[in-house]
Amino acid sequence: MSRLDSFIRRLTAQRDILNSIVDLVEEIEGPVLEFGLGNGRTYDHLREQFPGRRIVAFDWEVRSYSASTPEAQDMVTGNIRESGQAFLGIGAALAHADIGTGHDEIDAVTLTWLPQLMAGVLAHNGIAVSGLPLEHAELVALPLPEGIKEGRYFLYRRK
Repeated sequence: MSRLDSFIRRLTAQRDILNSIVDLVEEIEGPVLEFGLGNGRTYDHLREQFPGRRIVAFDWEVRSYSASTPEAQDMVTGNIRESGQAFLGIGAALAHADIGTGHDEIDAVTLTWLPQLMAGVLAHNGIAVSGLPLEHAELVALPLPEGIKEGRYFLYRRK
């Protein structure tokens, strides 16, 4: 499969999962956290899916399109591993992380801290969506929407 096709399938899986969990997230109080703002595509989609919900985005720096950039109070810049620690216990209804690089050695380092961060920011029954697998005792894998290949994108509920 070409890298373009792989990218399209990953983004399609991301969108389909986010669309499929709207009702689950609506049942849970708390903000939505977006780890890895990038150019703001997913942030923009989250705003459409969860109107009126506070969405806090994290990234090294702001590089998003102006129309897809959070207000200053909802934009956290710096190292996500470090800046995310201030949000442990916030009780997020949803935490989404699309910060994988596709480089196994770099992603392996991310996986030493990302599962703990995702579990730590979520409310009881909160939902985690990630481009990387999250192995954590508090996170239970949920079934993926029909048509999404296992291992393409990941969906969890916090115990």
